[in-house]
Amino acid sequence: MIIYNITTKVHHSIDTAWLQWQREKYIPEIMATGLFSAYTFCRLLEQDDNEGNTYAVQYTAARAENYQQYIQLYAPLIRKKAQEKWGDAIISFHSALEVIQ
Repeated sequence: MIIYNITTKVHHSIDTAWLQWQREKYIPEIMATGLFSAYTFCRLLEQDDNEGNTYAVQYTAARAENYQQYIQLYAPLIRKKAQEKWGDAIISFHSALEVIQ
């Protein structure tokens, strides 16, 4: 199982609008690819929030191939949309984790 993690620092000035956009547009668009079976949306605690809150969305993929397909076919356009909409008011980084049981 693979977890695709997107961690984003969100400037206070857009926090409410960004959260709504995540819930109504961004997360549903990623889930609509059919490559992830679930997601978890979190706010990081114990972080320096002077410049904004930090959030993480973790998407679960049953197989590494699903994650790779998302990265190749969908990620570039979806990331571009986010950057065009929010610009410098967000800073994101992406990571992939393998679940070890």
